[in-house]
Amino acid sequence: MARTWLHLTSSIIVCALICFNFFTVDAKDHHPRPMLLPLQLTSRNHSQQRHLDNIRRHLQQSGLSSSTPNARMRLYDDLLSNGYYTTRLWIGTPPQEFALIVDTGSTVTYVPCSSCAHCGKHQDPRFQPDLSSTYQPVKCNPSCNCDDEQKQCTYDRRYAEMSSSSGVLGEDIVSFGNESELVPQRAVFGCENRETGDLYSQRADGIMGLGRGQLSIVDQLVDKSVIGDSFSLCYGGMDVGGGAMVLGKITPPPEMVFSHSDPFRSPYYNIELKEMHVAGKRLKLPTGVFDGRHGTVLDSGTTYAYFQKDAFVAFRDAILREVHSLKRVRGPDPNYDDICFSGAGRDVSQLSKSFPEVEMVFNNGNKLLLSPENYLFRHTKLIGAYCLGIFANAESTTLLGGIVVRNTLVTYDRDNDRIGFLKTNCSELWRRVKISGAPAPAPSVSQSNDTNLEIPPASAPSESPANVLPARQ
Repeated sequence: MARTWLHLTSSIIVCALICFNFFTVDAKDHHPRPMLLPLQLTSRNHSQQRHLDNIRRHLQQSGLSSSTPNARMRLYDDLLSNGYYTTRLWIGTPPQEFALIVDTGSTVTYVPCSSCAHCGKHQDPRFQPDLSSTYQPVKCNPSCNCDDEQKQCTYDRRYAEMSSSSGVLGEDIVSFGNESELVPQRAVFGCENRETGDLYSQRADGIMGLGRGQLSIVDQLVDKSVIGDSFSLCYGGMDVGGGAMVLGKITPPPEMVFSHSDPFRSPYYNIELKEMHVAGKRLKLPTGVFDGRHGTVLDSGTTYAYFQKDAFVAFRDAILREVHSLKRVRGPDPNYDDICFSGAGRDVSQLSKSFPEVEMVFNNGNKLLLSPENYLFRHTKLIGAYCLGIFANAESTTLLGGIVVRNTLVTYDRDNDRIGFLKTNCSELWRRVKISGAPAPAPSVSQSNDTNLEIPPASAPSESPANVLPARQ
């Protein structure tokens, strides 16, 4: 039985290929958990195509003005209540509003279509193409899969937790909110005709794909030369939720630490994690334990973190040695053998008195300090109790979900093949990165029941950029 309070969203598996099921294993190997990283099969020329794309984008970026605008957007929701973070996107003329999960592992942005035959009940009404004066279907062409009538391009995405989304591709004006400098842009997106699993039952309307791929909203905006080849996410803390997002370049604060990210290794955003320290002591692990298969991958659509089994055992044992004064308690879900503790109190700011600090050390020697909220989640049934949010993974890839980067500004600097981290209170984000006029991060759901805190954007401009044609993925 799955945890009903945990929404597991992950990256895509290309529809035309076979879906692989991978499983993580808990400490006693009793309860297999689905691995959240959807491993994508790629063609032999994947690296070559990625290399050509990088050269083209570097040439584009070299001609951009330093004053290129950003799309500054709020984030909503939180990990414990929802298992994901969402942002607001408006599509069409007049704009139709949607709450979309921000997912660095997905390459398609999609929303339920009014014609959907099997879509769940979500936060907002379905997209109605007939009500948008600027909507255009993406016509069938040699670069896409087509519908049965051979008239319109289609997409089909299947996820590792066995949910799926399929539909047609359309193009319309996409708006980023009234607080964004970036004006509305034409973009290709998916109009769902069918969804299953968690995608069917979740409250959020759909997915905002931030991954690497020609249908990614980031790639489309970069290819139009309207933003720099970078974006940033900042998730609120354990008791705050919400956060902020910037599509486009920012000036990194001097305290930000970077890791190299290799775009040729895999389609996912990876970092070069070398070792980990708990309470100042290095975990005794084989060299390269964090470098298996896809390496160490960041996925904003995944809730928790998953280590290769040896790394998990070493991490778990190191934590247990440091919290001997706390009482072990059963987890909130009897179906899982969670590692939980009581006696630390309710105040998150005081958790460091009971739990040790953790350091991630990158290959270049840079270190990222993790506070307890970056590896713990609140016990939902016992006040003042917390559980490890790091789990064992039978597959050799290390997967870091949203829990690891709470209260952390993460900059995906694709132009320079690096990812930066800055521990910060997200409520102070805009002052620290010196972006004038940027919005304050949104309050968490627990602080307000009003989910329509932003004013809809202005109507689309009369002149729009040229169409974006999707390529086969």
